[in-house]
Amino acid sequence: MDPYLVGLDLGGRRVVVVGGGTVAQRRITGLLAAGADVLVVAPAVTPAVEGMATAGELVWAGRGYRDGDLDGAWYVVACTDVPQVNAAVAASAEAARTFCVRADDATGGSAVTPAVGHHDGLTVGVLAGRHPRRSAAVRTALVEALQAGLVDDTADPVTPGVALVGGGPGDPELITVRGRRLLARADVVVTDRLGPRELLDQLAPHVEVIDASKIPYGRAMNQARINELLVSHARAGRFVVRLKGGDPYVFGRGFEEALACAEAGVPVTVVPGVTSAFAAPAVADVPVSHRGVTHEIVVVSGHVAPDDPRSLVDWPALGRLRGTVVLLMAVERIGAFATALIDGGRPADTPVAVVQDGTMRIQRSVRATLETVGDVVRERGISPPAVVVVGPVAGLGESVTTG
Repeated sequence: MDPYLVGLDLGGRRVVVVGGGTVAQRRITGLLAAGADVLVVAPAVTPAVEGMATAGELVWAGRGYRDGDLDGAWYVVACTDVPQVNAAVAASAEAARTFCVRADDATGGSAVTPAVGHHDGLTVGVLAGRHPRRSAAVRTALVEALQAGLVDDTADPVTPGVALVGGGPGDPELITVRGRRLLARADVVVTDRLGPRELLDQLAPHVEVIDASKIPYGRAMNQARINELLVSHARAGRFVVRLKGGDPYVFGRGFEEALACAEAGVPVTVVPGVTSAFAAPAVADVPVSHRGVTHEIVVVSGHVAPDDPRSLVDWPALGRLRGTVVLLMAVERIGAFATALIDGGRPADTPVAVVQDGTMRIQRSVRATLETVGDVVRERGISPPAVVVVGPVAGLGESVTTG
């Protein structure tokens, strides 16, 4: 017969888990999230379970299972690697009229565990007639559909306002779950050229897309105009997503837009994103930090030259650092920045990595030194958007291949 799927309120109620391996670890995580009072009975447990016990999240009885261990239990999980022990636990639970999941033999228990997923206050549980891979696949597909907005999870209308969404470094799979969800509910999307472009094609036909791109040393929408668009559309009763590349608050002028909305009385939500300052080097096998190599990471905007009166950067101080310097918007003036760092004390042979279009299918990167990077960038035709990494870490990873 098909099992009856039900949600148990385990808050403050005793749950006994017999076994301390990885199966137990997976089950315990959900039980603790449900507020259960968990007792683990096992001679040995995984380091993660031991950590939970040390932190006081559960009680661990470091021994084998004994009669009486299920006293007071509302729910039992038998997941040792000894079938006879699991059978004994299931029999004791049956006698006590306590529901029991038997991990090694679903038919031997009185309950089965569904594949469970969570999304914005929803819990999705799937049972597939004891075919766990099928139930897990369907669970994952349902949650992803909810996250992408393909399934409408609420009948409530979207509240007018603005969401500043960090789209990540460019790969559409690197936007956050919350960012993807809000994007799917937008009436208007104000985007720029560094946002994940492929996601725009997935928007509903009624969504208005406004291109607010800023092309380096070329066409650009005035920031005041962008602020005006956000405010005017929100005041007209629309939900506006400002889709930005990277993170809205990392040299993205996101806070200027948030202030404009706040001053106009428009509700604004900020959704952080994966910044290209760290993501682009990572996908090019350049770690911005590495044990024993660097203890500092400094992210610098290169939109003005070192000798420009508008510059707020202490270049001599940066030259004295030994750690990692990440330069954004620096390709056009990379030679001047390299010279400034060398003049400040950085050795001319300091490794440099430059990553163009990081995470995108057209991504490419070059390696150089502070002394040669200006020539290398020019000769290889590197153009924005690109991230420049200066420091010993830029010399690591040249033999590493990642997917």
